[in-house]
Amino acid sequence: MNHLSKAARTVRFTQSGGPEVLKIEMLEIPAPGPQEVRIQVKAIGLNRADQMYRIGQYMETPVFPSGIGYEAAGIVESVGAEVKDLRVGEVVSVVPAFSLNQYGTYGELILVPAYTVRKHPGSLSFEEAASIWTSFLSMYGLVVEAAKVKAGQYVVLTAASSSAGLAAIQFVNYVGGVSIAITTSGKKREALLKAGARHVIVAGEQDVVAEIGRITTGKGADVVLDPVAGPLFADLLRATAERGQVFVYGALSQEPALFPSLDVLLKTPTIKGYTAMDVLGNPEVLGAAVDFIYEGIAKGKLKPVIGKTFPFDQIVEATRFMESNQQVGKVVVTV
Repeated sequence: MNHLSKAARTVRFTQSGGPEVLKIEMLEIPAPGPQEVRIQVKAIGLNRADQMYRIGQYMETPVFPSGIGYEAAGIVESVGAEVKDLRVGEVVSVVPAFSLNQYGTYGELILVPAYTVRKHPGSLSFEEAASIWTSFLSMYGLVVEAAKVKAGQYVVLTAASSSAGLAAIQFVNYVGGVSIAITTSGKKREALLKAGARHVIVAGEQDVVAEIGRITTGKGADVVLDPVAGPLFADLLRATAERGQVFVYGALSQEPALFPSLDVLLKTPTIKGYTAMDVLGNPEVLGAAVDFIYEGIAKGKLKPVIGKTFPFDQIVEATRFMESNQQVGKVVVTV
């Protein structure tokens, strides 16, 4: 327990915009409230949700000056009076189950609600621990809870080289599905195969519908996991099996998604939107997800992939790099 505030460098922004609006400021970080934890941060995971929040296109609107960030890993520096299961000095990471209007993880010293703090396995580095929760919890919710992927089912996933896409490959493989990764860069093919994708399709170089048909011997994809939408969405629906499932969990494309009405009428797929709040907002499901993820890590079946790391001083450069889509894996900032 610590009753003193401490000065630390923190990232805030005072207007919506590109990565350049992020500024590092020296702020007083209050002592933790009764059910809060203060963490000395060692690594910060960057996410597309952070980007959407920063530009004003997220489920919450920033209240300026605004902090930012959903994921971090570090060492417990102090705990609130009512926190019983965490101690100073323990190595922990943060689950993104809080309002960005109240908390943020881009800082050297951060306050977070105690219920979001998890002790992470010693097998993970700080950088890896800061990369787990957003992607892994989302994919648990999609692959295990929502789609209920079964052994042998064909699962198509787009934006495959992102941290979420790589997590999707691992989860599909873990439950026995057949992962079909779609990327827009031929340079990423080998990296995706190395990451565990059973098949890789390069959109723009290959006919996506024909390739999915070939891989599935004409059946089509049982499940599609798509965070992009845009023009490719119509091809994904055309390549879906009869009564297949299509989940949209992002909107990375700035172009309108086309809708092939006739294919939908003939195949009657289920098309659903999805957010990680289906997991994060349900304590019972969240507990099951955490147990599933820790078990997968212990078995060596689940492991976050780090694409590139940047020092804290380069938070703007790190954010810009993440948004350029050059990386294969998670972009992490070290503190």
